[in-house]
Amino acid sequence: MKKIIITFLLVASIVNGFAQSDKYLGAMQKNLSAIEPAFANPPDMLALSNSFERIAVAEKSQWIPFYYAALLQVNYAFMQKDPSGNDVLAARATMLLNKADSLQPNNSEISTLRSMIATVQMLVNPMQRYMEYSATIESNLQKAMVQDATNPRPLYVKAENIKNTPANFGGGCSVALPLLKQALEKYNSFKSENAIAPTWGQPRVEQLIKDCEK
Repeated sequence: MKKIIITFLLVASIVNGFAQSDKYLGAMQKNLSAIEPAFANPPDMLALSNSFERIAVAEKSQWIPFYYAALLQVNYAFMQKDPSGNDVLAARATMLLNKADSLQPNNSEISTLRSMIATVQMLVNPMQRYMEYSATIESNLQKAMVQDATNPRPLYVKAENIKNTPANFGGGCSVALPLLKQALEKYNSFKSENAIAPTWGQPRVEQLIKDCEK
């Protein structure tokens, strides 16, 4: 009888685990499908970030919802015409990303996003902050490329940073275009780990290539 009870509890635990997994994946996929529409109304990004954070808190062992919560904070900051509030958004994104990092250290996606957070902070006052943040931006991108050489996102972010840098400071399309094309090659061959792993960036790379080739 004791063996039967133990077996029953084990089966119940497995079934419950599958149910939680299905619920988690369903919630994540629902939120992921809402990211692109949120770009049309940036405040939706903050609400969606909070939703990802709630999933992360509920799951406890999953890094990806913390990652997306941070990513949405960063994208919201990039879309603001007034960057004076970027430090607050960067601090929030860093807090969320640190939680992701504690669950998934040495991760290329996390390092790429750290670089983007530093860019958000620099944009508050580029003339004053360039020297402070440029090294952090570049070092995190280099780390991301080492952590996963197949990941196209650090190369894409690096290329867009260069495109947005004035030509007299070594930037512009002529320098960025070869990197953008390399990033596109990586996107075309990149294999996502699962249905909710990061895949963003390819449409933006394709658009930047078209812009630079005009």
